[in-house]
Amino acid sequence: MFWKEGKLSMIRRAGEVAPTFAVTLGDAAAAGADILRLAIAAGFNERSPIHGWGDGAVWIEDQRERPFGARCKDPVDFFHVCDYFEAAKVCAAHDPNWIERQKDCLKTDRLSAVLTALAPFQEPDSVPSEQAPVRGGYRDLINRPGQFDYPAAIQAGLPIGSGEIESAHRYVIQKRLKLPGAWWTPENAQAMLNLCVTRANGGRDRYWDALAA
Repeated sequence: MFWKEGKLSMIRRAGEVAPTFAVTLGDAAAAGADILRLAIAAGFNERSPIHGWGDGAVWIEDQRERPFGARCKDPVDFFHVCDYFEAAKVCAAHDPNWIERQKDCLKTDRLSAVLTALAPFQEPDSVPSEQAPVRGGYRDLINRPGQFDYPAAIQAGLPIGSGEIESAHRYVIQKRLKLPGAWWTPENAQAMLNLCVTRANGGRDRYWDALAA
């Protein structure tokens, strides 16, 4: 008995509604190959800008940077950043509007104001990281230059959050593979994931017609 992660990739052309998916039980490089394959199928070329979203995981950023380089804008999901503020309520224990003001600063290109608000409340280095939410949030914001350009995304009509891919994990993968009491061999799990993705991509009928031919 063991646990294995299904890495779901998604791409959607700007202005379109329906995304296209790929999924693998392989390593980070396999997921990166999925991302590139999806991009090429969507018409990616050397002039195409890429607007990528993630939760800040370095391996995701690496797999997008490898094929797309500087053409890929890689901002951190807005709602993950807002988790810093929820954890840092100590900054304004008696100010119910403090968190909303920080969110507004991020959406209006005022990251420096957010850092100024957090700085005086940073825990000393002697406090363990898991007990230092303000210090951790502050350092993450400092160490990710250029990854909080939410105003540009909003102006371009692009999403500022990764909720679309995170919710897709539930209806593309988990709805079928995580049934109560279900267990899978790795080979069968990948085969079922392929079927789930084929259906989500609108290819169910073509798949079964091809088998019947």
